[in-house]
Amino acid sequence: MASLPLWALVLIFVAGAAVIWVAGIQLSKTTDVLDDRLHLGSALGGLIVLAVATNLPEIAITVSAGLSGNIEVAAGNILGGIALQTVVIAILDAFGKRGKGVKPITWRAASLTLVLEAIVVVAVLAVVVAGSQLPPDLVVARLTPDVVLIAAIWVVGLLLVQRAGKGLPWHQDGRAPDASPHASGHRTRKQEQPRMSTRKAAVVFSLSALATLVAGVVLERAGDAASEQIGLSGVLFGATVLALATSLPEISTGIQAVRQGDDNLAVSDIFGGNAFLPVLFLVATVLSGKAVLPQANASDVYLTALAALLTIVYAVGLVFRPQRRILGMGVDSFVVVVLYLLGVAGLVAITLG
Repeated sequence: MASLPLWALVLIFVAGAAVIWVAGIQLSKTTDVLDDRLHLGSALGGLIVLAVATNLPEIAITVSAGLSGNIEVAAGNILGGIALQTVVIAILDAFGKRGKGVKPITWRAASLTLVLEAIVVVAVLAVVVAGSQLPPDLVVARLTPDVVLIAAIWVVGLLLVQRAGKGLPWHQDGRAPDASPHASGHRTRKQEQPRMSTRKAAVVFSLSALATLVAGVVLERAGDAASEQIGLSGVLFGATVLALATSLPEISTGIQAVRQGDDNLAVSDIFGGNAFLPVLFLVATVLSGKAVLPQANASDVYLTALAALLTIVYAVGLVFRPQRRILGMGVDSFVVVVLYLLGVAGLVAITLG
């Protein structure tokens, strides 16, 4: 695609993003049906399926970048994607449900299970930072200890969240009083009527997944070529423009969930996806045969720290449940947006430096 003019690359990029948006909505709907029909369970079933489904663009980009050896774009997209997808909660807070008397999303969705999910995200990101300091030759059977530990923490986190969904030794089973009503666990969205058949859901899911995978590869190739033409670094492009495009499934499914009154699901899907994204470093390591995290540069570690900071802000918001709104969003969401903008400014400084 490098030979194409910039306007053509932009059109291809926009078309790929549109496909991801539409396919993301269908993935969410069919995931609900398959989770219910196949009795996959709240955390180990629905959360895994939805985390994989809504992060198919990142999976496609990671596979493409891993096979081509362009690890810089993959790392920037994954780590920048976590930071940006955390900001998606602020987007859902501001635009998901509006009107007089509407409280912030962390007031409506507050639960100790969500706080636990945020802790899992921070734990995974801590291993990413630690893994960046390991020697690059610590590779055994195309694996490194850091990516294996990340995958293990993700699995343990799912088990803990599943256990928390069955009940916690706290007041009201860990759910805050006056929060949005929801059942324990993650998959709480009501099935739409009429309900589609299992076969139709499987077909729509497969086609949407295929469309998302293809669109993800197209986004990576067209975006990489466009960023070179305009002189934008791979890290900065992957952490901003590409991360925003690949976050469209989370935005579309999140807005749909919030408008249906399932604020808990919307926030849970973001945290669940963010905890899953670093697991893709294991995929990149296996495909490339190289230790990915030890090759991380200053901007990658910076993005990891930024993502952890934004997650902690929302964890605190879920505990204290602020009611005040600023510019149509909760105080915690406003702080997250400000920190993210400052973080992007810092990333530009690092890139230029």
